[in-house]
Amino acid sequence: MKKLPLLSAALLTAFFLCGKAHAQLPPSPDAPPVSNAPAQPVEDIPTPTLRINTNLVDLYFTVKDKGGQLAPHLTKDDCSVAENKDPQTWKNFTAESDLPLTLGILLDTSGSQQRVLPLEQDAGSRFLEQVLRKKDEAFVLSFDVNVDLLQDFTNSTRMLTRALQKAEINTAGGNGTGIPGAGGGTIPIHGDPKGTLLYDAIYLTSREKFNQETGRKAMIILTDGDDQGSDHKIGEAIESAVRANSLIYVILIADVQGYGNFGYSGYSAAKRLSEESGGRLINVGHDGKKLEAAFQQIGDELRSQYVATYKPTNEKMDGTFRKVSITCKGDDMKVQVRKGYYAPKSEDQ
Repeated sequence: MKKLPLLSAALLTAFFLCGKAHAQLPPSPDAPPVSNAPAQPVEDIPTPTLRINTNLVDLYFTVKDKGGQLAPHLTKDDCSVAENKDPQTWKNFTAESDLPLTLGILLDTSGSQQRVLPLEQDAGSRFLEQVLRKKDEAFVLSFDVNVDLLQDFTNSTRMLTRALQKAEINTAGGNGTGIPGAGGGTIPIHGDPKGTLLYDAIYLTSREKFNQETGRKAMIILTDGDDQGSDHKIGEAIESAVRANSLIYVILIADVQGYGNFGYSGYSAAKRLSEESGGRLINVGHDGKKLEAAFQQIGDELRSQYVATYKPTNEKMDGTFRKVSITCKGDDMKVQVRKGYYAPKSEDQ
């Protein structure tokens, strides 16, 4: 729940105080006489109820050819959609490059990221400068033993860059200060977990930041993929992102020397997080050039998306998960889309 800003609260209080003071003033001598007669009864007129059918499925997806190049000029006749293998009919289908974009940059600031954090900060800043347009917004969040909101929604690349640069490695205790939702501070979590709260960060981002936002949403997570100590499981993290209709892009980055012969133990989890939400996993190791290229790929994909809707033939409002698949005509066309959605429940409607 959003808290009323202090300034607004003060103004609201002043408004009510002024209202009370005005009520105690004597009437103007030029004012018309005040009638004390009882008010006439108002005829009861039934108020019409507006019913809105919100049972539409929104899909944001990209299509690539067999060479991995984006295919941005398809039409609804080129692509078909199915829900639980049952064919559906497109209601709307457009290729969009300029719809408002809502981004969340999630930085892993646990001890394993000590050597690569400067790379993430610099590349992330350049990415935001290149991709953000006037109607777009982004925020910056870090996660380690805590989940910290470093910068709330803004269009200012200067403020976002400053937030990225102030992120620092934290292995115990907590380094966040300030008020959550006002540009800084720790987002409250339950219990006393220790480790790298990757799943909690995704869950909180989906529920607290993206759930009330409309349009295209994506979180870009820079991490080695390991989770240690989250209150929420990976399935809950994925479900929260799917319900918020948010893509998850995972840039897998770490100093490989710190892992010995074990490599990335979080690779499979990162792959699942990205693919099931309709995003993508990009493994860059600790190579700065690969990191730059990864950000460029993500920017291109977000600006070359298809936006489509359909009304499900299954009209049951039972809250079940429905699998969604899209196929497009062409030689080995690959569609990048979320794996499904959760049907609304009757009480939600």
